[in-house]
Amino acid sequence: MKKILLTFLCLSVIGCSKPEEPQKTVDVLLIGGGIMSASLGTYLTELEPGWKVDIYERMDQVAEESSNAWNNAGTGHSAFCELNYTSEGKDGSIDISKAVNVNEQFEVSKQFWAYQVEQGVLSNPRSFINNVPHMSFVWGEENIAFLHKRVAALQHSPLFRGMEISEDHEQIRKWVPLVMEGRDPDQRVAATRMAIGTDVNFGEITRQLFASMTRNPNVKLHLGHEVRDIVRNDDGSWNVVVADLASGQQNEVKARFVFIGAGGGALKLLQQSAIPEADGYAGFPVGGQFLMTDNADTVARHKAKLYGKASVGAPPMSVPHLDTRMIDGKQVLLFGPFATFSTKYLKHGSLLDMFASLTRHNLSPMLHAGIDNLDLSTYLMGQLMLSFDDRMAALREYFPNAKNEDWQLLQAGQRVQVIKKDAVHGGILQFGTEVVAAQDGSIAALLGASPGASTAAPIMLTVLEKTFKDRIKTPEWQAKLKEIVPTYGQKLNDDLALTNKTREWSSARLQLLYVPVLPEAAVSLQ
Repeated sequence: MKKILLTFLCLSVIGCSKPEEPQKTVDVLLIGGGIMSASLGTYLTELEPGWKVDIYERMDQVAEESSNAWNNAGTGHSAFCELNYTSEGKDGSIDISKAVNVNEQFEVSKQFWAYQVEQGVLSNPRSFINNVPHMSFVWGEENIAFLHKRVAALQHSPLFRGMEISEDHEQIRKWVPLVMEGRDPDQRVAATRMAIGTDVNFGEITRQLFASMTRNPNVKLHLGHEVRDIVRNDDGSWNVVVADLASGQQNEVKARFVFIGAGGGALKLLQQSAIPEADGYAGFPVGGQFLMTDNADTVARHKAKLYGKASVGAPPMSVPHLDTRMIDGKQVLLFGPFATFSTKYLKHGSLLDMFASLTRHNLSPMLHAGIDNLDLSTYLMGQLMLSFDDRMAALREYFPNAKNEDWQLLQAGQRVQVIKKDAVHGGILQFGTEVVAAQDGSIAALLGASPGASTAAPIMLTVLEKTFKDRIKTPEWQAKLKEIVPTYGQKLNDDLALTNKTREWSSARLQLLYVPVLPEAAVSLQ
């Protein structure tokens, strides 16, 4: 009683300040409520269920930016249909190395999700992944020749055997009726098809992973909270300043390890950390729009993710495609994307985002990259000038009988392409994703875009390898990781038996079509 009275007198009479509450300390702090943080948090809570994990997301719900199903194409990127993953050399040869790498990564993602289904972390696979054939579609002599060479080159990998190719109008009509209806019967076209392609609702995966993760009492998800600053402590840990957007109150959280998975917002936060590894990085924002229809008759006559060839200067995520989507149990068709430009780094960001990220370290790389990519600027200017009729004309190259009244334009998510220093060019625009980590492994960030969400599981394995170098070598972590991803540390590309075993295992758990890979290439040339 005496202690309570003395405290009261101190506060109300003497006027001394209220003793500060001890600073909150966590083992892991994740910034961003998208599929990257959800995947990394899932790994860590399964590897170390006793660790304290805090997640901070500025929106009122998780998966509201790039992971949202309406903000991306939902393609399970496996390089079956994306022609930009197989480049043609000056000598006419086809380089399949990127395609193989992307497919290997997606197979890891499927294993990760299959394990989560097995453990009850993810439920009802049909709610987040469904088989939708992946197709490429081209016209013109040069493009058709390229498509044939691409298929022939891909047959050297067991990951792509079974790919069908046809120039026959009737065969392609059976695959995708909409694409051939109303088309000039004399137009020469070609298409490839892989039946085991997928459509993925990354938003649903993200929500389910977070829902399961937060059932662990050591894991706390804070929505409506924005990270304002990141400062290194003398002991190598980090003080993270977080603001509650509802109350405006700011708090500091001390974390042993910080992951910045905030999509386009990751660059500025990485810069605030002041780690030398972040020097020279900049970002170029590119947005997108899609035409969408939910006309039942139209939707029923197209089941495929049908990709064409990109325009000159177009970034990888701007390859035109006509897609079947399954979103929250409803099937729709999307066509696009049509590139947009904004200085925002997030769909719900600020127009000052790009300017706020400029520093004395990245201004030169950004200028050099801009000079070297004038074709991208020309492409974007052309896209910004498109009218609705122009966009419908682009759609009719893939769906000749499309009617204006059946389609509406949707704004998709915002992506930020990586720009970084380069000894030869001064600065380069890099497509894809990149993990930037401090040398001591105490902080890491993910920058970049496509293939993005499709490769979240393998990318987060890379984060673990870069940031927990000693712990990941322990027998306990090795055993657990091989339980979560059975092929961890192995490659499928050179092992036909392992490819079949892995796809059969993951397909059974994800309720997907399984087609065994044959020793000989099974290609249908028509």
